Amino acid sequence: MSPSKHDADVREMLGIGPEDVFIIAEIGINHNGDLDIAKRLIDTAITAGCNAVKFQKRTIDVVYSPDVLDTPRESPWGTTTREQKIGLEFGKVEYDEIDDYCREQGIAWSASAWDLPAQEFLSQYDLPFNKIASALGTHTEFVRTVAREGKPTFASTGMMTTEDVDVLVGILEEEQCPYVLMHTVSVYPCPEDQLHLNAIDFLRARYSCPVAYSGHESTVMPSVIAATKGIVALERHITLDRAMYGSDQAASLAPRGLTELVSEIRRIPATLGRRDKFLVPGEDAVAAKLRYWN
Repeated sequence: MSPSKHDADVREMLGIGPEDVFIIAEIGINHNGDLDIAKRLIDTAITAGCNAVKFQKRTIDVVYSPDVLDTPRESPWGTTTREQKIGLEFGKVEYDEIDDYCREQGIAWSASAWDLPAQEFLSQYDLPFNKIASALGTHTEFVRTVAREGKPTFASTGMMTTEDVDVLVGILEEEQCPYVLMHTVSVYPCPEDQLHLNAIDFLRARYSCPVAYSGHESTVMPSVIAATKGIVALERHITLDRAMYGSDQAASLAPRGLTELVSEIRRIPATLGRRDKFLVPGEDAVAAKLRYWN
């Protein structure tokens, strides 16, 4: 797992060391349109030791067609899909509050836009990184718009073929945007036998770029395994309670699981240790006792 040509630069931009993992707590829309829940989720990420939190931003009438928005759908906000989508969406008042709260609490935040107006909306904030969601990875105009901002950009690769990723990377490199490819499987929650974590090595070898992992499994161990594969960042959805309303809750980690995950990942560099063979302190004494023929 030799470092990519951009690895050190991206790590410096993210403010992490050569063996560290930048951990992003994906709040997404698990706040259910409630700013108090959003703040509690931010607090959960801070308590667990995450580096950043991330939200999702949509322009409802751009992302969804009128036919979809008018379909019946029972939710806490009404009986149509439009009412549900609007109920889940934060606007400027809420994001101003999130921006202030994260600054006060000392944690970075960002959001993944799902359309061009949403990306323009987010550009008013001094976000440390951008995120291209898997669904937007083949939207070439959107990718180019994000890339031209020049911020460190995480690009998820779920639902994408190798040829799709080739095009995505081509745009990012053409615009000279510092990027990290995120191995992702877009199944929610994703069974462990469909995670294919070896794709992390494939992405690193094919594109000579830093690689991260965005996991949608409901367990902790796969993300710990991913962290041993030289990723620079890890993104996991978080929730206050996996039984809460919402399509992403079941694929999220509750506070206890998040704390366990971060704790395990922070232990990895010391556990992996050096890359050569040598005697650790105390081994020579054990050798003297057990090697009776010496």
